[in-house]
Amino acid sequence: MLFNELGLSAELLRAIEQQGYSETTPIQEQAIPLVLKGVDLLAGAQTGTGKTAGFTLPMLQRLQECQESNPSGKARVRALILTPTRELAAQVAESVEQYGRYLPFRTTVIFGGVKPGKQIDRLRRGVEIIVATPGRLLDHMNQGNVDLSTVEILILDEADRMLDMGFIRDIRKILKVLPKSRQTLLFSATFSKEIKSLANDFLRDPKEVQVTPQNTAVERVSQLVYPVDKGRKRELLSHRIGSENWSQVLVFTRTKHGANKLAEQLGKDGINAEAIHGNKSQSARTKALKNFKAGQTRVLVATDIAARGIDIDRLPYVVNYELPNVPEDYVHRIGRTARAGENGHALSLVCVDELKLLSDIEKLLGEKIPQEVIPGYEVDPSIRAEPIQNGRGGGRGNSPRRGGGGKSPGKPGGARSGPYKGKSGGNSASGSRRPGGSSRGRRTG
Repeated sequence: MLFNELGLSAELLRAIEQQGYSETTPIQEQAIPLVLKGVDLLAGAQTGTGKTAGFTLPMLQRLQECQESNPSGKARVRALILTPTRELAAQVAESVEQYGRYLPFRTTVIFGGVKPGKQIDRLRRGVEIIVATPGRLLDHMNQGNVDLSTVEILILDEADRMLDMGFIRDIRKILKVLPKSRQTLLFSATFSKEIKSLANDFLRDPKEVQVTPQNTAVERVSQLVYPVDKGRKRELLSHRIGSENWSQVLVFTRTKHGANKLAEQLGKDGINAEAIHGNKSQSARTKALKNFKAGQTRVLVATDIAARGIDIDRLPYVVNYELPNVPEDYVHRIGRTARAGENGHALSLVCVDELKLLSDIEKLLGEKIPQEVIPGYEVDPSIRAEPIQNGRGGGRGNSPRRGGGGKSPGKPGGARSGPYKGKSGGNSASGSRRPGGSSRGRRTG
């Protein structure tokens, strides 16, 4: 469906066109008409499906249609968007400003990790739209810096993550001060029992849409596993980046220390790399992300929570330097690529310690991920698996499977027994240009 068929205003269509979009994604096609009707919405959508534009555009349209003169002259808060992380809040606020550039609405973004002075100043001057993480917003509420009694539209983005990160109490406190007559939109990657319960508490007779089957990877992502010994992962990564001339590579590690170490090692290999994680200051995280988007940084090494909100239409490569302990996080990771109708590549460096994690991911996806053994980096069959201590899940992945598989043709020792198989490729398909949408850890905000 084309955007000009949705009944959006001329101002919004102009902004959409300037962003280079014309055709809706499935979540946009289904969600936008429902939001425009004013009903509450429970929407299931993975990252990279265009969900951000799916709620931003109709929200702006509704605010535009219901504009009222305010005798006081000060803007009142009419829309509130809650997100789990700082980066995602910044990305959503940027989308609101881009699509609302021809509308008279003022937007501000509120999150932790920065001094509150500028945020307080913006709130006191008046804004119509607030994008915020729950923790910092609650701080401003407690200090009397913001009045939410006039909110007309509430949007909970990536609600599953907010639950995972322990924001539920903060969210409930925020909702207590909002008008009961508001319109509420809840977007989540999954429809778990907890999400259903949250929807029952917060939404009124919601319409339900789910365009992406639960826990399904982005279709346009070509996935590939590189079997490799743990001690040679960095060497293989540098080799592939250099030999294939990769640029704009987002690399995931499990830990903050691991991210720092890998970025430093890549730098010694002559590859420009920066790390982004929760221990970095917000200014450092913002700068690293800006450099990466601009192509000044070739590789961005990130932890799951820090990567939340990294939204680059044409990000070509995502590399799992270490597999996540939670299979769903793999889906979120690879959802960073293949946005806006573009193709993407998700590559995983898997050692013997991670075979159980790989099996869990494949079970979630409902399919085996193709594997390719790189000559010179064949797995040493004498190395035994060790428990994975870092991240959630404790010692998962410490027991490699037995049997099955075999050696890769012409590559002695190239493919070990168990899930490691021989060389295989991945497929991808192209699509039309569409607006893109925008991980699990402890609370931040």
